[in-house]
Amino acid sequence: MTEESGSRDGRNLTAKIVDDLGLAIVTEHFRSGSPFPTEAELCGRYEASRPVLREAVKMLAAKGLLVGRKRAGTLVQPEDNWNLLDPDVLRWMLQRDFSIDLLIDFTEIRLSIEPRAATLAAHSASGPQRAAIVAATERMAAADRGEEDALEADIAFHIAVLKASNNRFLRQFTDLTETTLRFSIRRTNEYKGVPRASAAITSGWPMRSWRAMPRWRGPGCTN
Repeated sequence: MTEESGSRDGRNLTAKIVDDLGLAIVTEHFRSGSPFPTEAELCGRYEASRPVLREAVKMLAAKGLLVGRKRAGTLVQPEDNWNLLDPDVLRWMLQRDFSIDLLIDFTEIRLSIEPRAATLAAHSASGPQRAAIVAATERMAAADRGEEDALEADIAFHIAVLKASNNRFLRQFTDLTETTLRFSIRRTNEYKGVPRASAAITSGWPMRSWRAMPRWRGPGCTN
């Protein structure tokens, strides 16, 4: 085995350990305050060296999932400490059992972000960005006719609007928006209202864009 292939194998094993343990923590196989496997146990389970395992634990700690304490060892952090905007954490949350409380939290953060993104997009979207919004709207219309994947079209529209806001912070919410939509896959396609929002944004009408953005109201969501 060459040094390069050995390094690549180590990175692949680190990624596997991060994914396995991260998913186990987020889906509450390991709960906050409960015993977490020791370094020796995890090295044996994954047939990993201590440096590889320590790198994986370090990465999970950076996501807020684990913390090392003297004498107490490695502990699972409570959810309040997790980096909920981390793409991996969001992806692991998709594997949880459906929770209406989580869906409400997802929806509320979207309601606070997307209308503002639509307003900014109406002001500042470039020609290609407006074209991406129109294309996504057409995909949603096709999905409404059964000719396109409804979820992927829905995601494409909302991400196109966030990117067209040209706000560096709002654009960081694309992973959150995609996760929200995938988590709430049980609800119906949001095509109703999208043509109005798309037309308002691409025509440069900020207030109409804000009012027209689709707003799904789940249990516990207020007007």
